[in-house]
Amino acid sequence: MPGLELDLQSLADVRAAAEPVLSERARAYINGGAADETTLADNEAAWSRLALAPRMLTGVTDPDPAVTLLGRRRPHPLLIAPTGFAGLVRPDADVAIARAAAATGTIICLSTFATTPPAELAVQVPEAPRWFQLYVFRDRGATRALIAAAEAHGYGALVLTVDRPVLGVRERERRIGVRADPELGTIGSPVPVDTSTRVDGSLTWADLERFAADTELPVLVKGVLTAHDARLAAERGAAGVIVSNHGGRQLDTTLSGADALPEVVDAVGSELDVLVDGGIRRGTDVVKALALGARAVLVGRPLLWGIAVGGQDGARLVLDLLLDELRIALALTGAASVDELDASVVRPAPWAGR
Repeated sequence: MPGLELDLQSLADVRAAAEPVLSERARAYINGGAADETTLADNEAAWSRLALAPRMLTGVTDPDPAVTLLGRRRPHPLLIAPTGFAGLVRPDADVAIARAAAATGTIICLSTFATTPPAELAVQVPEAPRWFQLYVFRDRGATRALIAAAEAHGYGALVLTVDRPVLGVRERERRIGVRADPELGTIGSPVPVDTSTRVDGSLTWADLERFAADTELPVLVKGVLTAHDARLAAERGAAGVIVSNHGGRQLDTTLSGADALPEVVDAVGSELDVLVDGGIRRGTDVVKALALGARAVLVGRPLLWGIAVGGQDGARLVLDLLLDELRIALALTGAASVDELDASVVRPAPWAGR
């Protein structure tokens, strides 16, 4: 790819190339997890505990990865997860990622704590399909201002993150002092970047119901790991749920996205769009998620590795690698389209637990 001189053939290669480029503070923030980081590691390992059972002689060589998401046909099932404080990697990180998203037809979920405010991103990269990830502040006026900015600037959905009532035990960040730095980034509202005191940890399902009723945008609930919470999200007006443990950064030893996904799909998959994030590193991981009932997957950390290595070109490379692997995995699984995938394609891996 133009602008990249390194021979990078996988997301693991991109991460390895990013490590020496990232500052110590950026590495701690991007690559760290909660407590012993058990969930952080298991997010990736869980996809490897699943084996694929491909179908032969289907004649598939050029599969269609398109999916329907929130009632709209999308070219593929990849989304860019919200990544706050991407400016730790480079000042233009959000814009670079958005341009890579535009080039590949990928939806970018812009974080409340993005370095680039939602209105500015929409102006700089108007062609990028975009959603807005929302943290609710104690100052509800500031929260309403963020929602209004998303509505006014072409964002297609609100992603309400609900798994952060308090900050997790992030030891890597504590050791480096990441959270104490007031220059990590800015947000598109008058609210200072003091996430520990400004995010409202007292949210309830009644708040979700009010947000869903008050905005013209579909609302997805990010941070759901159980059928119980998925049902409540459906009852309170959500258009979708994102099965997520916050990248292993909040409560350690929770279920991985791969392990929690089937229960959530069984509970609400016929009513809501179910998405999943956490540890997606290969096209085969995407196929497994779709086979288990997810409509789409979100990828976060790899985009930050990509911009560390090569800015917009690095982010584009991450998406291209995953999309190429996804098409190959679909063809080798014997699926002409995503719609042909189902749970019969996925089995418990015989090597798991050895």
